[in-house]
Amino acid sequence: MFGGGSAPILVLSQNTKRDAGKKVQLENINAGKAIADVIRTCLGPQAMLKMLMDPMGGIVMTNDGNAILREITVQHPAGKSMIEIARTQDEEVGDGTTSVIVLAGEMLGVAEQFLAQQMHPTVIIRAYRQALEDAIEFLQNKLSTKLDLTDRSKLLEVVKSCVGTKFIGRWSDLACSIALDAVQTVMLEENGRREIDIKRYAKVEKIPGGSIDESSVLRGVMVNKDVTHPKMRRRIENPRIVLLDCSLEYKKGESQTNVEIMKEADFTRILELEEEYVQKMCEEIIAVKPDVVFTEKGISDLAQHFLLKAGITALRRLRKSDNNRIARACGATVVNRTDELREEDVGTGAGLFEIKKIGDEYFCFVTECKDPKACTIILRGASKDILMEAERNLQDALHVARNIMIDPKLVPGGGAVEMAVAQALTEKGKSVQGVAQWPYRAVAQALEVIPRTLAQNCGANTIRTLTALRAKHATGGTTWGINGETGELADMSQLGIWEPLSVKLQTYKTAVETAILLLRIDDIVSGSKKKDKEAGGEMKTAQPTEESLKD
Repeated sequence: MFGGGSAPILVLSQNTKRDAGKKVQLENINAGKAIADVIRTCLGPQAMLKMLMDPMGGIVMTNDGNAILREITVQHPAGKSMIEIARTQDEEVGDGTTSVIVLAGEMLGVAEQFLAQQMHPTVIIRAYRQALEDAIEFLQNKLSTKLDLTDRSKLLEVVKSCVGTKFIGRWSDLACSIALDAVQTVMLEENGRREIDIKRYAKVEKIPGGSIDESSVLRGVMVNKDVTHPKMRRRIENPRIVLLDCSLEYKKGESQTNVEIMKEADFTRILELEEEYVQKMCEEIIAVKPDVVFTEKGISDLAQHFLLKAGITALRRLRKSDNNRIARACGATVVNRTDELREEDVGTGAGLFEIKKIGDEYFCFVTECKDPKACTIILRGASKDILMEAERNLQDALHVARNIMIDPKLVPGGGAVEMAVAQALTEKGKSVQGVAQWPYRAVAQALEVIPRTLAQNCGANTIRTLTALRAKHATGGTTWGINGETGELADMSQLGIWEPLSVKLQTYKTAVETAILLLRIDDIVSGSKKKDKEAGGEMKTAQPTEESLKD
C-alpha cells in the first residue's frame, strides 16, 4: 500500500523537473533567436549598418557581426554564449561572424518544435551531430574546388566576394589587392610549413584625411615618430639600421642611493661619471657604423649630441611590436645591451629611410625593403568612423586571403553552398531510422536561412525565390545561389562569388556545436550568496533579549 502510494509522487516530481527543464530550454532558444534577429539585417551586400553608442559616448557604425555583438550588453547566459561564438569565429577564420550567429539562432529555432512534442534533447543532439558530420563530408568531397595559388585574378575574385558585402565594397578592387599584397608579403615558408601572421606583421595605420583610394601597402614599415634632434638627417638611402631595447640615458639607482660628498670636485666627478657612461654607450653604437638607431626606451640630450656628431639619426620610444616589424623588414636583430652589438645585428635590407609629414604629424618610413616579411597598410579616409569601419572590413579581407593561402579550397558563395548541403541532407534524411530523421532534416531546413536572409535583405519575394532555388538544386545546379545585389537567382561560378572552405567549415561546426550546447542545458542556477541573505534576514528579525538591552 505504502509503495503504491509513493509512486505517483515520484512521477509528479519528474514531470515537474521536465517542465522546468523545458522552460529553460525554450528561454535559451528565444535568447539565441533574439541575438540572431539583431544581426540578421547585416548579411549580404545590401546589408544595413548598425549604429552603436558605447558607454563613453563614442559612436561605432558597422555591419561586422563581431563588432556589433562586442558592444551589446546582454544579461541572459545563453545570449552571452552566442556572443562568444562570434568572437571565436573572428579569431579562428576572421570572416563569417554574421553568418554563424544567424545560423546558430536558426538551429536553435528549428529544435523548438521537437521539444514541444516531448522529444528528448539527447535525440535531437544526436541527429544534429550526425547531420554536421555528413555536411562536412559533403562539403569537403563534393562541393569544394581546388584553387591555383599562382592565379592572381582568381585569388582577387575570392577576396572580392568577401569584401563585396562590406562598407569598403565600393573600393573593392583596391581593398582586395591591398589584402592580397599584404598577405603575400608576410607569408613565411619554412621546412614545408606556411606561417602567415597578419596580426603581428601586417599593421594597419589609419591616417584621417584624403580619400580611401589613396590607401596603399608599403614594402616596409611606417611608424608615427619623428627624429629626436632637429638637425638629424631625415632621408637616408640604403640605411644601416640598429634596433635597441635599452635606454640611452644614465641609469638611476634602483632604490634610494646615498652618496657622501666631501669636496666640490666629488660632485663634478659624479656628473662626469654619468657623462662617461652615456658616452661609452654611444661609442659602442657608433662602432658598428649605423645610419639610423631605433630604441624602445628614451634617449638623453647628451646621447643625441654624440649620435648627431657621428651623423646618426635616432628615434626613441617605439612600440615593441613596431620594433619587431622593422626587424623583420630590414633583417636587423633587436639588441638589449649596447655592448653586445655585432655587425650581424645591423639591418641592411631596407632601401630607404625617410621622415614625411602627413597632415599634422610626422611619420617615419622604412621602405623599399629587399625581402620584407612585414608590412604596413596605410588607410586614408575622410573621418575617424569611416577609417574604423574600413579597417574592420580590411581585417576580414586579410583573413580570407590568409585562409586561401593556407588551405586553397573554395566553395560557391551567395547561399549556394547552404542550399546544396540542405538538399543533400534532406535526401540522406530519408534513410535515417526512427524519430531522429526529423531533427536531422531540420538541420537542412535551418541551413536555408542564409539564402533566405540574403533574399530578404534585397527586398525580394522570399518564398518565390527560395522555391525557385530549391528547384534548381533538385535538378543538380549546385552552384546556383542568390545574387546579393538584386535578390535574383544566379550561377555563382559565372558571377565569380566564392568563399574559402575553411570559413564555411568553421561556421557550420561552431553553429551546430553551439546549438547542441544550449539544448543540453536544462536548468540555470544563479550563484548568488543566498546564505548571507538568509543570515542577514534572521539577524534583522531577531528579537532583542534582556542581556542585550542591559549591554
